[in-house]
Amino acid sequence: MLSDFKGADKVYIACGYTDLRKGIDGLALLVRQEFNLDPFTNTLFLFCGRRRDRIKGLYWEGNGFVLVYKRLEEGVYQWPRSESEVRQITPQQYRWLMEGLKVEQPKAHRPVEGLSIA
Repeated sequence: MLSDFKGADKVYIACGYTDLRKGIDGLALLVRQEFNLDPFTNTLFLFCGRRRDRIKGLYWEGNGFVLVYKRLEEGVYQWPRSESEVRQITPQQYRWLMEGLKVEQPKAHRPVEGLSIA
């Protein structure tokens, strides 16, 4: 489900460690108080624990929250640990993360903006 999740308009990841013992209410409170974001939007919020082999996803489905928990049997997520903040990621970065890659791929082609024919 998480590998091909396309229901959300935005995806945010909580950089650093999150205590994955938190449930829906605790994670929603973290989103609202720590990150100043509204958990009641069409947004997927992702959290990763210290071991990096499991993540939780929190998603508002219009009439209730969905809490998704995924544990990898082998390997770890390449989760950003340098900051204790929330970061919005692109659909491509989300795919990289779910495939076991880092969200920052320095060799990836970047979109070019602001070009015009004069």
